Amino acid sequence: MDFQFIKFIHVLLAIVAVGFNASYGIWLARSSTATQATQSHVLRTIKFLDDRFANPAYGLLLITGLLMAFSAGIPFSRLWLAAAIGLWLVLVFVGLGIYTPTLRDQIRVLESEGPGSEEYQRLAARGRTVGIVLAIIVVVIVFLMVTKPA
Repeated sequence: MDFQFIKFIHVLLAIVAVGFNASYGIWLARSSTATQATQSHVLRTIKFLDDRFANPAYGLLLITGLLMAFSAGIPFSRLWLAAAIGLWLVLVFVGLGIYTPTLRDQIRVLESEGPGSEEYQRLAARGRTVGIVLAIIVVVIVFLMVTKPA
């Protein structure tokens, strides 16, 4: 497959994954003072976008990135590439292992106990913190991919 085409798909996937993830904080901030029904709708929409678009795009980013590295003959011993792959693994572990279950629990608790409950507030705080950590990891990966430092 042509390197430029793979690179185009790779960049497009990064736009989808990072763009959707970047929007979550805005959705959550805008809905924080809304009704419980609106907050539930927003959380369910974020979960849908994450499960159906962002997370699959992150998976395909690894595949297209590996295809580019193989086709260009870039050794995996390059620090920027090895670090980016390592961070991608951390991103997937934290995203699927912590953020996704937190979001699922947040929806459940919101709908059963309401937005004022202590458990909901705890889950919302965890989701916010994990979201910030994930955003930092993504920014570092993008930096590594764009600058390719030695």
